Amino acid sequence: MANNWTREETIVALNVYCKIPFKNCSARHPLVQEYAKILGRTPSALNLKIGNLGSFDPVLRNKGIVGLGHTSKMDELVWNEFFDDPEKLTYESETIIAGLHHQTIEEASAIDISDLPEGTERTVVVRQRINQQFFHDAVICSYEEHCCITGIGNRQLLEACHISSWCDDVKNRTNPQNGLCMNPLFHRAFDRFLFTVTPDYTIEISEQMIDSSDNNSFRDYLVSLKGTFIRMPEKFSPDKDLLAKHYEQYRTHQ
Repeated sequence: MANNWTREETIVALNVYCKIPFKNCSARHPLVQEYAKILGRTPSALNLKIGNLGSFDPVLRNKGIVGLGHTSKMDELVWNEFFDDPEKLTYESETIIAGLHHQTIEEASAIDISDLPEGTERTVVVRQRINQQFFHDAVICSYEEHCCITGIGNRQLLEACHISSWCDDVKNRTNPQNGLCMNPLFHRAFDRFLFTVTPDYTIEISEQMIDSSDNNSFRDYLVSLKGTFIRMPEKFSPDKDLLAKHYEQYRTHQ
């Protein structure tokens, strides 16, 4: 009989869940095979655990995808712990993975710390950079490498945009539900409240953004986006309360 999954192993499985599109997850996926090896589990066992974690994702449930069932209490505890404090569990998961690779967290993440002093400041910067990378990977993965506004599918042209800003919302810094996958133009416009996404997932474009273009084709394109729905992610749908907060800020800037 297989050993029960520990909390640390389950956290690693959740980390992998965040980085692979659910439809692509299988025992043959390179990331599943890599992490199964360092966990001392079979790829099939890790894939099953990822499927179990998927059963807690409301986005998948709404699509009729219910994961693989047979979840454990530990699965539920880790899932809830992640959404109670995503920044804490994100860093912890990357630290566990580094340890399994017999590396420090700095070595595993390939972060250049040569210009950072020893002590608290270095720890804070390393933690931020690791969490930023996790957030980026999780959001891009959730949207299956497509801009939620334009549909652009070139990963080199995609960024993970915070709905509630990194500086203002510490709790949700690494929460994938605080993210939208966008190309750089719309990311900058979103941050500057030149457009927004409503809690109903529709796009609103400011007249300022439309009027600032002297290209008629682009102006027409922006107008055509108004009132349309964003491309929804495969998992981790944008948090409606966070969208509502951005929408209200957008309205004050008009």
